[in-house]
Amino acid sequence: MEKVKKAVIPCAGYGTRFLPITKAVPKEMLTICDKPTVHYIVEEVISAGIEEIVIVVSKGKDAIKNYFSSSEIYDNIADRTLLKSVDGIMEKVKFHFVLQEPMRGNGDAVLVTKEFIGNEPFVVCFGDDVIYNQNKSATQQLIDAFYATGKSILGVQNCEEKIACTCGCIVPGEMDGRLIQALDVIEKPPIDKLPSTYASFGRFVLTPEIFYELENAPLFKNEIYLTVALRALIKKQGAYAYDFEGTRYDIGNKLGFLKANVEYGMRNEIYGKEFSEYLNRLTNS
Repeated sequence: MEKVKKAVIPCAGYGTRFLPITKAVPKEMLTICDKPTVHYIVEEVISAGIEEIVIVVSKGKDAIKNYFSSSEIYDNIADRTLLKSVDGIMEKVKFHFVLQEPMRGNGDAVLVTKEFIGNEPFVVCFGDDVIYNQNKSATQQLIDAFYATGKSILGVQNCEEKIACTCGCIVPGEMDGRLIQALDVIEKPPIDKLPSTYASFGRFVLTPEIFYELENAPLFKNEIYLTVALRALIKKQGAYAYDFEGTRYDIGNKLGFLKANVEYGMRNEIYGKEFSEYLNRLTNS
């Protein structure tokens, strides 16, 4: 089976839920502790063996491209240790950037990478979702599931109904541990018509046939939805969902962003202990 070597990270959205700051700063560049959100997603895919990453951007998001480019202007500073994490990333993976113009939804954000992906299976990681797992990344778990099945994989988690109805939910078939046959996927179903509480949380391993389905997907409000193309792919090829292990943070949501900062701050090797002690004093005062 062909190795999964490429990843797509869509980062073209307006970030309207984070206004007013996203007038000036891409939401993917908002920092969790001392690194931007997209940095954590890039680290995740690299840990899963990805060799090339294409980041889909829109106008006004040059900051993302600048971040993953040479840091040579800092060569004269005495201590480069603070740049070690991003320097290390650029040594491990090759970056590409594609402009999504006009912006026509998350399906179109994947479609514009067709030339880069070619005829290979590939990973998609939405820029809104940061997933923490210190043992095996969500991307690695999905790639392992792809190698086991040879089918496209949707990353899901079993969640509360009030969250599931805001996401794409799978219609589950046979289950084998965390691997679930996906009979269909329904985008934002009404809470009283949920097919399941297994919600798709921004992680996929897709076969290249998805591009045909995206090219032929009907437009809704002039947008192409990835879910629509996935439904067609499921009917033709079959697909699976994988209930991945890890803590998911919805970074497009202000509360999710705050939670991520607190929890990543507590895990930090340098100041995590002191920060945790501060939070304990704060909550007990």
